[in-house]
Parts: sequence; structure tokens; C-alpha cells
Amino acid sequence: MSEKTQELQKTSAIARISEEDINLISEDLRLKLTREEASAIYEFCGETCKSYQRVYELVAPTPEVKYPRTPGYRETEDSSWYYRCDIKGAENGLLKGKTVAIKDNVSVAGVPMMNGSKLLEGFVPDRDATVVTRILDAGGRITGKSVCEDMCFSGSSFTASSGPVRNPYDATRTTGGSSSGSASLLVRKKVDVAIGGDQGGSIRIPASWCGIVGLKPTYGLVPYTGIMPIEMTYDHVGPMARTVEDCATLLEVIAGYDSGNDPRQFPVMTHPP
Repeated sequence: MSEKTQELQKTSAIARISEEDINLISEDLRLKLTREEASAIYEFCGETCKSYQRVYELVAPTPEVKYPRTPGYRETEDSSWYYRCDIKGAENGLLKGKTVAIKDNVSVAGVPMMNGSKLLEGFVPDRDATVVTRILDAGGRITGKSVCEDMCFSGSSFTASSGPVRNPYDATRTTGGSSSGSASLLVRKKVDVAIGGDQGGSIRIPASWCGIVGLKPTYGLVPYTGIMPIEMTYDHVGPMARTVEDCATLLEVIAGYDSGNDPRQFPVMTHPP
């Protein structure tokens, strides 16, 4: 295939403006550009388009996955799970022998992430969130992604596109949200500990309504790297469990500075060895 043919078959990153359009804009805004000025702008835009095209054609590096996994499968019988998987972490660590549910706004490489919304259905992250890496490094076993509310934007548990999450104690009532699936799974002893997220009560509400332990950590204590945000100044991710001890253990594992990857954190924070 000739170089010229390859050039023609490329998908353009951005459409280049024409000289005619530049002149029309000039007239509309009463800029009174001369022919030479319009031509110079046209040539300048051409060089800019080349830069955009170069970036567009770059292949993003795919980081290596430290712990083997398969994509798993879509859960259809338990409304608290979005996706089931089985990712075994290190042989030893604070979470050895513990099963973990990850809220479905948190990236787990190779496992679909919906964030409770049809808008993101089909998206598959290519890297683990920092909290996921730390859980696996500490010996945790991730058994799936727990349902969260649509875009994590509800304190109840009926907005997820996958369907409502009912309170384990009374199916006519809500678990609270947006970490609804994590709370339900813990109450029913489907997992030992879980990850939740909290901006306006999304860990604390389901924890209180389901009778479990949940903690919204101090801002920046736990890195939010690799997690779908709502707003940087009040995004929090934290532990959920059935006991204070398990909640504290999970917090110890996931807390600490993330080498500058999360702007919510400051360098004085250190991750325990």
C-alpha cells in the first residue's frame, strides 16, 4: 500500500477549517481580515491539525496487570452485584483470606465498569485503581463489582440501571446509597469487606440503614486514583465492613500517599509498609 493511500485511509482527529469558512467568520465578526491574513490563518490551522493528528494516532501504553484475572460474568440473580470475578491477591498480608467487593465506580483492569449508568455500559478499564492494587498486595481476594447508584448520584438504592438494591432486612425498604450493593453484600455475608465511595453520604447512609460499619475517611487520606469522580474537592473512597476491626484493617491497607497521582493528596502522607 502506497504512502499516499495510507494517508487517505487515516481517520482525521479534527476537521481542518477552510479558507472560505475563515472569511465567513471574519465577515460575521467584522474582523476585516485581508486575503493574506486569512491565508496565514489557514496555513497555521493546518500545522495545528498535524499536531492533533500525531497525538490521535499514538497508541496509549497498556500497563501490565500484576494479578491474573478473567473478565468474569454479568450477575443476573443477585441485584447487589454488577459483575462477578475472582482475582486472588498476594499470598500474605493484612487481608489474607478476606473476600472483597469493589464498588462499581472503581476501576478493576479487565472487568467491565458501569458506574450504575447505561451511559458507561460496555466500558472496560485497562488498569487497576490504586485502592484495588493495595487490596490485592495485602492478600485480598476480589470477588466482584458491587452495584452503585446511577453515576453515584443518589442516597437511595433504586436508580442503578441494573435495577434496585433492596434492604436485606426488609425488601420493601432501601439499603441507602450510593454504595448500595456493597452494604447489601456485607449484611448477607457474601463478602468480608467492601469498598464504598462517599461525597454526600454514600458510605454512611447505606452503612447506617443496613447496620454495618462504614467510614468516610479524612479528605485525601485514601487515594482516589482510578475512580470515577463527581467533584474533586469532595470525592472520598473508604472501607465498609461488618465489624470495626475489619473496617480499620481495610482502611490501613488502602490509606496513604499515591506518589503524586491524586491531586487530592499532599506529599506528607505516607503509606504504611
